[in-house]
Amino acid sequence: MERRIQKDSKVMWVLKSLLASYIVTGIMLLVLTVLLYKMDLNEKAVSAGIVAIYVMATLIGGIIIGKLARVRRFVWGLGLGIGYFALLLLITLGVYHTLNGNGANLITTFILCAGGGMVGGMIS
Repeated sequence: MERRIQKDSKVMWVLKSLLASYIVTGIMLLVLTVLLYKMDLNEKAVSAGIVAIYVMATLIGGIIIGKLARVRRFVWGLGLGIGYFALLLLITLGVYHTLNGNGANLITTFILCAGGGMVGGMIS
């Protein structure tokens, strides 16, 4: 019975951290949208903003899961970053029915998400 409760709590850690990451993503994308509207940003600035949002969201999620886990925090953060990327990929496939961009962009996004989560876990 205790083992089941412990597993459930770990799953809840991941779900809470992913939810926090996606809430941060939504808020930051909304801010980026307002900036795009008000300041007429170019494509490079918007792309840089999206990359920064991915890193910041996984960093915050990594910090949260690191505080919850207390052991092997960088591994938990790395797992969170990978989970964030996987969910992001599934959403992209669900909406567009294809992957936009080339393989290098996909790998770069994966590294940024995983690295952001890992760093967040380490600094928690």
